[in-house]
Amino acid sequence: MDIPDNFLGLDERFADYKKSKVAVMQIPYEGTVTYRKGTSHGPGAIIEASKQVELYDEELDYYIPDVGISTLKPISVMGTPEKVISNIYAEIKKKIEDNKFIITLGGEHSITSGIVRAFKEKYKDLSVLQLDAHSDLRDSYDGTKFSHACVMKRIFDLGIKFAQVGIRSISEEEIPFIKEKKIKMFYAKDIYNKDDWFKGVLDSLTDNVYITIDLDVFDPGIMPSVGTPEPGGLDWYKVINLLKEVLKKKNVVGCDVVELSPIKDNIASDFMAAKLVYKLIAYKFHKI
Repeated sequence: MDIPDNFLGLDERFADYKKSKVAVMQIPYEGTVTYRKGTSHGPGAIIEASKQVELYDEELDYYIPDVGISTLKPISVMGTPEKVISNIYAEIKKKIEDNKFIITLGGEHSITSGIVRAFKEKYKDLSVLQLDAHSDLRDSYDGTKFSHACVMKRIFDLGIKFAQVGIRSISEEEIPFIKEKKIKMFYAKDIYNKDDWFKGVLDSLTDNVYITIDLDVFDPGIMPSVGTPEPGGLDWYKVINLLKEVLKKKNVVGCDVVELSPIKDNIASDFMAAKLVYKLIAYKFHKI
């Protein structure tokens, strides 16, 4: 069976760029990875797994392809970390001007700062919802300010409000900054078995929201294919129920799913990442 090489394996009538509301961008970057490598293969693995996802969503009684989902060629990631982030900013800015709902597949988490910078220029009141195991608030790491470990500090420097969900790994050097700036953080230890924190997340965000999802927010028992798996993560329904609420009550302007490092013969993680992207699209365009 010849399946088109795009997200969900859609034929041209559902994947034409001009007619599509969604643009899936691929950024296979891993220039500052410091532990388990492989994020450069993440976007391709998500695309490949997505071809096996059913196009009908049983939760919403919704046929996803009707939205129109165009998958774009991977962005070039050659050069220094700073140059790569600058190139990402320029490419994302072009697509924003086309009025597409952009979902970006990473690649390491550093890419988010370039993406968010572009969105900030269109949405002055932009805020960011970060789902992650790590706070990523170092000012510099391993000789660069554009490391995956610094992505949220770069977003802070842009003057953007954000909330962090699922955090369970922080360096000692980040603590004074977190306390001084009163960073809104929802630690995994405080939320894993509760739902009453959803309102706190919503209240901490502006009307226009960008969502960044580092896949290590999930427990490694269900998502082992990440660079730095941390025990004690969130489960599938906890994450998608939060996303459902945010996409229902806020104007989500774009999303990314990053840090998939595929493991040979473990297709479950790849498929889960693809299904997560699928759910983001469904919740965005279906009236919940």
